[in-house]
Parts: sequence; C-alpha cells; structure tokens
Amino acid sequence: MSPETPQSDAALLDAVRSGNAAAFGELYERHVAAARALARHLVRAEAEAEDVVAESFTRILDLVGRGGGPEAAFRPYLLTVVRRTVYDRGRVAGRQVTTGDIEEFDPGTPFVDPALSGLEKSLIAKAFLSLPDRWKAVLWHTEVEGAGPAEVAPLLGLSANGVAALAYRAREGLRQAYLQMHLSGTPQQSCRPVLGKMGAHVRGGLGRRDSRMVEEHMSACTQCRSVFLELSDVDRGLRVIVGPLVVGPAFAAYSAALAKAGSAGGVGATKAMGWIGRAPRHRQAAAAGGTAVALAAALVLLLVSGEEPDRPPPERARALPSAAPRLPPPAEERAERPEPERPQPVPAHRRPTPPPATAKPGAARLSARIDPLGSLVRGRPGIVALRVRNEGGAPSRDVVAAVDLPPGVTLAPSRWGRARTGSAGTLDGWACRPRAAGARCAREPLGPGRLTTVFLRVTVAPTAPEGVGPAARVRSGDQRVRVRATAGVRGSGAPARFAADGGVAVTAAGNTLLTCPPEEDGCERGRRREGDRRDNDLWPMRRLDEDDVAGTGASSSAVLELPRGGRVVWAGLYWSAGLAAGGPIKVRPPGRKGYVTVEPDEVAVRELPSGPAYQAFADVTGLVAAASGRRATWWAADVPLGEGVSQHAGWSLVVVSTDPARPYSQAVVVDAATVVGGGRDEEVVPLGGLYPAAVPADVRLVAWEGDADLKGDRVSAGSAALRPAGGDGDEGNVFDGSAEGAEGLAFGVDVDSFQAELGADPRLELATAKDVVLFGVAAVSVRARS
Repeated sequence: MSPETPQSDAALLDAVRSGNAAAFGELYERHVAAARALARHLVRAEAEAEDVVAESFTRILDLVGRGGGPEAAFRPYLLTVVRRTVYDRGRVAGRQVTTGDIEEFDPGTPFVDPALSGLEKSLIAKAFLSLPDRWKAVLWHTEVEGAGPAEVAPLLGLSANGVAALAYRAREGLRQAYLQMHLSGTPQQSCRPVLGKMGAHVRGGLGRRDSRMVEEHMSACTQCRSVFLELSDVDRGLRVIVGPLVVGPAFAAYSAALAKAGSAGGVGATKAMGWIGRAPRHRQAAAAGGTAVALAAALVLLLVSGEEPDRPPPERARALPSAAPRLPPPAEERAERPEPERPQPVPAHRRPTPPPATAKPGAARLSARIDPLGSLVRGRPGIVALRVRNEGGAPSRDVVAAVDLPPGVTLAPSRWGRARTGSAGTLDGWACRPRAAGARCAREPLGPGRLTTVFLRVTVAPTAPEGVGPAARVRSGDQRVRVRATAGVRGSGAPARFAADGGVAVTAAGNTLLTCPPEEDGCERGRRREGDRRDNDLWPMRRLDEDDVAGTGASSSAVLELPRGGRVVWAGLYWSAGLAAGGPIKVRPPGRKGYVTVEPDEVAVRELPSGPAYQAFADVTGLVAAASGRRATWWAADVPLGEGVSQHAGWSLVVVSTDPARPYSQAVVVDAATVVGGGRDEEVVPLGGLYPAAVPADVRLVAWEGDADLKGDRVSAGSAALRPAGGDGDEGNVFDGSAEGAEGLAFGVDVDSFQAELGADPRLELATAKDVVLFGVAAVSVRARS
C-alpha cells in the first residue's frame, strides 16, 4: 500500500489492538458524523446525543483494546452500539436494570429493537450476517447507505475500482448465501435443481436449455419466482431488511441525515473531539486503564486538540398527522418504510416529463406518479397518492411538489385545520398545506434509489365533473417533473379508506350475530355447513349469543392472526344488519373482561330484496394496536339488528399491519356498500394506484347477505375466477357464509381470502347469478412492481 493511500478501517482496528490510540482517533473522524446522525433521531437533546456518541465510541475502544469488537465492518457495528447505548440508558433511567460492567456489552450480532423483532429471522438478514466482515462492510456502505466507490475507498483501503469489484463479489456472495438458506430449508424436491441454477440464471450465465428449464419451472412455481425476484435485486433486500435491522426504526431518517452530510459520513471532514471527557466516569476509567501507556498519552492529545462539535441542522417542518383519524401516537413514530425495487418503464401515456438533458451521470434523477387510490367517487372522501423516486446515483435537493386536484376535489381538513398526509404509520418526512386547487408538499432530500410516497386525503363534491384526474409538478434543484393521473372522478366505485406502502400485509376476521333455532331439526347440521338448509332465508333467524357475559343479547368471536413480528398500522371495524339505520357496536379486545362501545364513523343504507340493510364503519386503529398477541380472539356484540326469516347481522375487523418477512408492497383498503346481483351487471371495483409485480396479491373481501345454497357467485381479477380459501372453496359459489377466524357457517356474513393475479389495470369484478349480496370491503396487499 502506498503512503498516500489511507489505511482501511480493518487496518486501523488492528493498530488499535496493538496500542495505537491515534488509529482510533482516525476511526472516530471517519464515523462520528454517522453516529451523530443516528443519535439525534433517538434522543431529544443535543447534549444527550453527544453523550450517547461519546459513550458508544468509548465502549468500542475498550472492547477493541481487549481484542474484541469489529474486524472490518466498523460502521454497522458502531450504529448497533449507538442504539444499544440509548436502549441501555433508557432502561437504567427507568430503573428497569442496574448498571453493569462494560465487559457485559459486546454486540456480536445486531441488537434487535423490540419494535423490529423478526427482521433478524429473515433469510436476507441471515445471509448478510453469514458473510465475511469485509463483504459486509462494502455492502453496508455502497448498498445500504448508498455511498459511491470513491467515498468508500478510504474506509476499505482500496481504489474506487477496487471497491466496485469487491462490491460485485460481495453481492454474488450474498446471493449464494441466500440460496443456501433456501436450500437448507425444506423446498419441494422439484425446486432443488432450479434453486441450484438460480444464481447463474440471475447473472445470465446459463445456457439456453437450462435457462428455458428454469423459466418454465418459475412460471408455475410462485416460491421459486419469488426467490428469483429477490436474487435479482438483493440491493433492495439490503435496504429493506438489513438497514432497519442495524439502524432500527429510525433508518429512513438516519439515511436522509447521512445523505445530507455525505453518504460516507463525511470521511476525513470531522475532527476528533474530547469524547472520552464526555463519557461517564466508569467508562473513562475503562478506556484509560485497559490499554497501554502510549494509548493513554495519545488520548490526551485528542482531548486537547478537538474542535467544536458539529451543530445539529435547523429543525425542519414536521409532517402533519396521519390520515387515520384514531392512529395512536406510537404508530405515528414508526419509520420502517422499506425500499422498493427498481422501476420498470412507465407506459408512454403515464410517463413523466424527463429531467433536464444537462443532468450529469450519477446525479439525482427524479420520476413521479400520481394516482387516486381505489376510486375518486362523487360525494365520498378518497385518497390521492404521489410517489416520487430518485433514479439517479446521488442525493437530490429538497423535494417540493405542487399537487393540482380536479375541480370539486379538495384537500380534506383535519381536526387541526391542516391537511392530512401519510399512511402506514409513517409520514416519511412530508409536510403539506392547502393551496388553491390543491396542495403544496415538501420534504428533505431523497437519497439515490429511494422512493417516497405522500398520501393526501381528499373530499369529492357530489357535483364534481367526472373524468378529470389529479396532476403534480415536482421540483428538486434544477429538475422539473410533471405527471398526471389517467383516472379521475367517477360516479360510482369504491374509494380508498386507507393506503400504505412498505412491508405491509392485510388480514381480516369476522363472524355472524344470527343463527338458526338450535332446537329445530337440521339447524346443527347447517351450522356445520352440512345438509341443504344453509341459507338465512330458510330459517327464522335468532340472535347468536356465545359469550359469557350476562348483559349481551347477541355476541360472537373471531380469531385475528397477524404476521409474525407485525404491528398494526390501521384497523377498521365494519358491521351490518337488515335494518334501515345503524348504531353502535360493542367490542371486547383479547385479554379484557368487559366490552367497549364503539360508535360508527359512517353508516350507509342500501335496499336489498329482503328490505333495507346498513353497513357501518369505525376506525379502531388505537384499540387494535393496543391489544396484545399475534393470534388473538376478538368479540363483538349487540349491533342494531332484526330477527326472522332472511335477516342477517354480523361484523368484520380489517387490519393493515407491518410484516418484517414481506418484500416492499402496496396495500389499499376500499369500501362501498354496493348491491351486487338482483338483475344488475357485475360490479367492477378498480384498484387504482397499485403497481403489482407478477406475483399473487393477497385479497380480503367482506360481503353481507350471501347464501351458501345459491350458486353462481363469481369474483375475478380480470379473466380468472378466484377460489376462496375458506368455506366450500368453490369459485362458482364464493358468497357461501364463510368468515375467516370463525368456525362453521356464518349465516349472511362472508369474510373471504383469495390469492389473485392482478394485471396492469388492477381491478376486482363481482357478480352473482341467483344471489343478491351487499359488497362491503376489499383489502389488497401486493408486491409492488418496480
């Protein structure tokens, strides 16, 4: 190595182990900006952040001086220590633990924040952690933090070309480790030969015959297709899983702050401070007493030669409250927005204006999309999504978007008189305010390869002209992008109730509140889904009261199962019965003895052949998020209902949650009390604003008044009929009184789940030949097309 070439982090760590304190000072200079960027998002006060940074470096110094600590990947190790230090300080301050010796602390594996439990179990995380330290270092700096090869070169002691070559080898190593994780599991026997060739297929290194064999297998095997997609973009997996695993829920904020300081954390730009002097006394003693005399002397030099610490950046305008009316405060602080895949070309009629021709290679390059989610329906609220991506190789400038809403569509005021933005429990740095005919939204710079989304809740006037869609003008520095939606205001349809981008999933559960008379012949068989009397119009329906509470007249339960490690970001409660007016419902969360009364936020009444029927809705995000248990039993009781022949009554809980094991996805919940059947044509439910990849979507559908013995029901996502996972599993009789989370026949209530291949124009089509049903809710989560 020439004298001009800076020593790598690994070489500096070796020097520290030999007693060279100046080497640790160099490590401090290289990485302190990154440590501060994270600490400032984990604690409130600047002084406390500096204390956390000082204590973190001191901990590592002691460990390295005693032969422990990192080998080469210093940055991710440091960030783990920063998070653990904040966590430990909080526990000590809260008197949950007593302070211990420094010997008890050595993060050999990433510290798993309770908010992100489950990430460490994902295959991409396991594959990354199995790599050599040098490979982990280059992947962290280039792929997770987005630094260029020239910026990373001093940290690894290589040239820029050497960094690029090492990153290539590390990515290949990650792919192979990822494949080994799959092969070490229990794949089907027919998948093993394909998985063995998958790495070469991704690189384009297979012959024509083998390549054809792999493609044919993947066309029929969704699991192997998913593996192929993951291998094709391991960079996204690193940002989605490994970034939050190391940095925690503040990963998005940390990345933005680091991008502003320089992707490599300001290598060589920040002088060492008197960080030992700021550390607690027992840490000072450990640092000074655990090393050689020469090391202590060098530390004194650092103490007297340090410059003033960096000042925090000016506080930016905070994003406004989430669109979810009852989203609890902890959910608003969640910042786990995973990174999407790289985008495919946008159709010409949707393609945004290209950036200026003067853009240099490696510079920021923005693209944008704007869409109504679900549908913008006259007289109903809705959601408009603006998605902005930096397709370039460098951070953008501040992003400002002027959103032009169609005539008759206005930004919905919140309780504070300001616009609501954001979904999925994270605002992603956006702040919006109303402007003439739309909104003005702004956020901090966007890192290379990053996608950001702002969700605008809007109100559509009953007289809004149909066909006109929203548009947006996005600028960042000297870049200008214009984009317009192809879909506009409609006279009918299902508007979005909630939307989310990220590692998100949808789930639902529900049950009926009416049953056949137990004393009559055939009732018990019908409840077991047997016999030929499975319709509510064949029985004088009575209240079903299954709980152990004397004060309820009609009650039932359902088991709601969330993804492992998932957290609730939105929950909606829907209930329906055959009456002309709705009212409150009683809900008993898991673990509680008593019920809570939930008033409806909205009630819609429709006319069915059996008479009027209502559907009520209430946002219960706070109630569901506060409940514990991945698989828990919920009870509902005493909705306004009627008894007798052809009557129905029931309820459903629809939830959007995070899913640490899920790739970058888009989720939307649309609802509309719409009558299907009875001489009407099929009902088309557009799912605007989704960009599905070529993998099945998860669909949850809620409908009321379906009859199990009346065949001819059909739900499709284009040409193919969808087969429900529950009930009779009959694609020609979908609305058969089956409800997820409940056992037996749910008279008049359907909470169905499907796997659906959504096309380029995603939609659901509902039809019934003999039955008449009230369509209520569709919740969809699909892996986003890049």
